[in-house]
Amino acid sequence: MGHFVTPVAAWCAEIIEILGVGLITFMALHALVHAALRLRRNEEKGIIFQELRQALGQGILLGLELLIAADIIYTVAVDLTFESIGVLALVVLIRTFLSFTLEVELTGRWPWQGNGD
Repeated sequence: MGHFVTPVAAWCAEIIEILGVGLITFMALHALVHAALRLRRNEEKGIIFQELRQALGQGILLGLELLIAADIIYTVAVDLTFESIGVLALVVLIRTFLSFTLEVELTGRWPWQGNGD
């Protein structure tokens, strides 16, 4: 069974990793083009900048989540050693920290604080 699962898991991890990088790239390009078009229409620069930061942050957050998922799949199904688990833990810790700080930057509150409704 392992001879089948390992290559499929590695393949899935690579696809998810490509999707994560592609999503970050697409969102960045989309946000920049959208902002440039709005600047050409002479819309308010402060609002454009803020919305550009929001779009970039959202793309990065979603892309990071996909990259974390790919790392977990690869480590658990393909390269399960104490060293790879340690590296995975460090990578997930760093990416989670980045996700939390981006969330605070985008919304002005920690994810567990809710919407404030």
